[in-house]
Amino acid sequence: MFGVLRRRVATGGGSSSSILKTVRTGVSASRVSSAPAAEILLGSRRSGYVRNYSHAIFPGCSIGSRPIRDVVTSFQPAINLQIWSRMFSSENGDFVDTVVPFMGESITDGTLAKLLKNPGDRVEVDEPIAQIETDKVTIDVASPETGVIKEFVVKEGETVEPGTKIAVISKSGEGVAHVAPSEKIPDKAASKPSPAEKTSEEKPKAKVESAPVMEKPKPPSTPPPKRSATEPQLPPKERERRVPMTRLRKRVATRLKDAQNTFALLTTFNEVDMTNLMKLRSDYKDAFVEKHGVKLGLMSGFVKAAVSGLQNQPIINAVIDGDDIIYRDYIDISIAVGTPKGLVVPVIRNADKMNFSKIEKEINTLAKKANDGSISIDEMAGGSFTISNGGVYGSLISTPIINPPQSAILGMHSIVSRPMVVGGNIVPRPMMYIALTYDHRLIDGREAVFFLRRIKDVVEDPRRLLLDV
Repeated sequence: MFGVLRRRVATGGGSSSSILKTVRTGVSASRVSSAPAAEILLGSRRSGYVRNYSHAIFPGCSIGSRPIRDVVTSFQPAINLQIWSRMFSSENGDFVDTVVPFMGESITDGTLAKLLKNPGDRVEVDEPIAQIETDKVTIDVASPETGVIKEFVVKEGETVEPGTKIAVISKSGEGVAHVAPSEKIPDKAASKPSPAEKTSEEKPKAKVESAPVMEKPKPPSTPPPKRSATEPQLPPKERERRVPMTRLRKRVATRLKDAQNTFALLTTFNEVDMTNLMKLRSDYKDAFVEKHGVKLGLMSGFVKAAVSGLQNQPIINAVIDGDDIIYRDYIDISIAVGTPKGLVVPVIRNADKMNFSKIEKEINTLAKKANDGSISIDEMAGGSFTISNGGVYGSLISTPIINPPQSAILGMHSIVSRPMVVGGNIVPRPMMYIALTYDHRLIDGREAVFFLRRIKDVVEDPRRLLLDV
């Protein structure tokens, strides 16, 4: 009967209640105790099963009267017991593992950029304890429980994947205090075999001493060049320092190079007279702030102009997928934002359904998140068209690179007062160069020029948006 019980428990067959009934009715305490050499394998993942089986099988233990720890200490030495504890908790249930969360469908790993806490610090539930830098954003690793950090398992700079253990949290805080005493015990035990350790330490020393003798004939050999494969290719120089690239910078470099290698990039230019748009902002900026609580900028005017251009030239909003062309019936405008950590591109969803105030509020919210590193992957995913404003840094003219898998990008530049001919007279005008880089595999020059002309017409006369002309 005991053999049947062992097989059923090891294979997971049957419920705990049926096994308990079998033990109670068919096996006496004397028969169980007469098999001290039997192996009992408890493979249940739930602690409740372990407690019931241990009380039922071993005599002298009333059900539910003693904890598992006390029962285990009363087992006979010949019995081999294996218990599977619950995931993310230790045997006594005090320690909880903090693991790397899910970082996104397209992100498989990241780099532990910074530890926000130290071992021994107390943390609350959902309080960030570390930051992971991915190809797109920086993700916080939060504490799953309130307690004290016992230790960090991963060091800064190491690569981690979703599910990797970062730290161990003690819910009661007692585990951290017991670390020192528990370490003293092995230290004492280790001091006993110190002669063996001394001899083992002396042996490496002897090897080290003999190593220089063996290395003398090795300098002219070829092994050193083979090892240099993992070393920097450029020799170090004075007043230079080498810093590893961040994952975000690597990702940006890879995507932009892929765009150059895949797309047939072509750029067309035009210039825009900013007089009317700047006058519109100057006339209504106070009333706009008073009603909507946000300043009226120039970016919202260009977003509305881009929406109008994409509606007039739908091919600019399309994309190539294999041998097919995907036309998008929505307009999600990506806004390139430069941050200290690198370039990020948050997306304004359904920009064609927004007015000026909603666009300005969304731009301010996304730009703030991008600068403080709290922007999420979902807020940067997608996008059907990108606007890059290099003019805020003083750029006069440039050729922007497409943000894959989009098919075009609009580049804005600085506003410069230049002499222009207006009505036969030469007058100073605030002018801006605009550039459209597009995938010539999909978009012809005709559509690209028409799109850029539409941007110019709407910005120079915003009343066209009201009249839809």
